[in-house]
Amino acid sequence: MYDQPRRNPSLTAMTFEQMLERVRYEGAYPTRERAAEPVRNVLAALGRQITGDARVDLARCLPVEAALTLTAQIPDTEQLTGWGFVKDLAARTGTTPATARWDTGAVLTVVSHLAGPDLLARILQQLPGGYALLFGQAELRQPENAA
Repeated sequence: MYDQPRRNPSLTAMTFEQMLERVRYEGAYPTRERAAEPVRNVLAALGRQITGDARVDLARCLPVEAALTLTAQIPDTEQLTGWGFVKDLAARTGTTPATARWDTGAVLTVVSHLAGPDLLARILQQLPGGYALLFGQAELRQPENAA
C-alpha cells in the first residue's frame, strides 16, 4: 500500500567535468582547464543578474561547482542589457568585448541545454533585452508599445 522511499533523482544532467568538456567544445578552447575560467566568470556574472525562483531553479540544474559559483554572487540592483552584460564581463576580466562575447556564448549555450526550454524562457523573461542571443536563442520579444 505504501510507496517505498525513493532517492531524489539528480536534476543535474552532467558532472562539472562534463560541463567543462562541453564548454571546451563550444568555445574551441584547447583544454578543460582553459574552459574553466570562462565558466567561472560567466556564471558569476549571470549570478549578479538573475534573482528569485529562476535563480534557484537554475542552480538546481547545474553541477554543484557551477551552482556554487552562480549563487555566491549578490544580485545587482540594476540589471544590464545583454550587451551591457558582455561589456561588464570584459571590464571585470580584463578582456576585449569580443572575447567576453565568445566566452559568454560558449558557457550560456551549455547552460541553456542544462536549464531546458521552460526554465530558459522564465530566465529570459526576467532579464532585459539581448540575453536570448547570448544563450544561443532567437530574440522573440515583442515591442513594448505595439499597437
